[in-house]
Amino acid sequence: MSRDIELISDGDGLAVIGNSSDIERFFLHTGLDQVPSRDLDLHKLWTASGTAGTALQVGADVAANSGRWVKLTAESAEAVRKYGLMATKTPGVSHAMIGQPGDIKQWLQIAQAPSVLLSGPFALTALSTMMQQQAMQQQMDEIVDYLELINEKVDDILRGQKDAVLADMIGVDLIVEDALTVRDEVGRVSETTWSKVQATSQTIARTQAYALQELDAIAEKLQKKADLGEIARATKDAEPRVREWLAVLARTFQLEDGVSVLELDRVLDSSPQELEAHRVGLVKARQNRLERIARSTAALLAQMDETVQKANAKVLLNPFDSPAAVKSSNRVAVEVHNLRGRLGIEAGREAADAKRWSQAAGEALDKVRVSTTESAIAANRLGARTFDRATGLFRAVDTDGDGVPDQPRAAAAVEQAGAAIKDAAAGVAGAVGGIFQRKRAEKQVADTE
Repeated sequence: MSRDIELISDGDGLAVIGNSSDIERFFLHTGLDQVPSRDLDLHKLWTASGTAGTALQVGADVAANSGRWVKLTAESAEAVRKYGLMATKTPGVSHAMIGQPGDIKQWLQIAQAPSVLLSGPFALTALSTMMQQQAMQQQMDEIVDYLELINEKVDDILRGQKDAVLADMIGVDLIVEDALTVRDEVGRVSETTWSKVQATSQTIARTQAYALQELDAIAEKLQKKADLGEIARATKDAEPRVREWLAVLARTFQLEDGVSVLELDRVLDSSPQELEAHRVGLVKARQNRLERIARSTAALLAQMDETVQKANAKVLLNPFDSPAAVKSSNRVAVEVHNLRGRLGIEAGREAADAKRWSQAAGEALDKVRVSTTESAIAANRLGARTFDRATGLFRAVDTDGDGVPDQPRAAAAVEQAGAAIKDAAAGVAGAVGGIFQRKRAEKQVADTE
């Protein structure tokens, strides 16, 4: 008995079509069961089936089969590559028919041509569009998780702003979410539903551009700060603001994906012959948005790196402002990296690991002690040499008439000066050592608690 399934890949995701039990068996065999997957609604392939006769056959195949989509990772892509997916006439889409003929346990490629289900003139285009929609919806779900994780309510942020651009954004999410709900229930996007959503695109784009400008302004403001105290305060003030604008950025990107999902359904329903060009256009537009976000957030990360470097370099002279600036900078960097990860932007940079002030102090402590001790010794020698010269110039005389030569006042003054310099230098060494030892003790107590 042959168990046949079809594999279709667009490079980012994999669609598996066949009997539900066969799909389950294939997922277990390849390890894809460990990767989050989503069901595909194969009924949409009817629209792209072509002639009435083909539509009847497609309808029968839809009833007998199911589909599942999974986002390809490096590991899962390697797992399916061995099945030899071949390029199709649809750009970027590859296909293979595999099965388990007879008693063979391994999945083998048994055909290259698509089945009747995918033989319609726009069937592969429709399927690749559905795969693109699944990818966007999965990322939309990840953004929901992100917003819940950072506990930011975008509507509350927008209401706190006085700019008219942001005021227009309030309520747009409800329009898009309502349209997506209707789509899920009806299975298509009607002209009425699309007319409600279409006008929201411009508002979402303006709000996203505004959020990017705010993040750029924060980075520029930090760049202009020179004093470490000002840098520490500005970085701390930037923490909540960056978090808020990242939340707005994430929400607008999510809504843009939602509008694209609705738009693709509308084109599939009204003009299937234009679907491929429209799909490719939306992919390019989405990539352009990602690149703009990548540039802006990369500039902010670069500024956080610069702040950390400045703070670490001055940690000994600024034992309070320096660690505060590093701590705030790293918090901002973590927030930015979190969003970049959710959007699939390659970071290419590990979060800056702040040099703890006690560590920096420990590295320099020995140098400070050696330098101070050498200064004390030099001061002592200078005092001794000065004293010798003084006693050579001023011989002792009896100044009080008791017959005993007294020490000249000049020589006594030089001797006292040398002793004072020596004591002062030793005091500096002790004070510095005490400060660093106290800081280390406080750090150890804090770590123990």
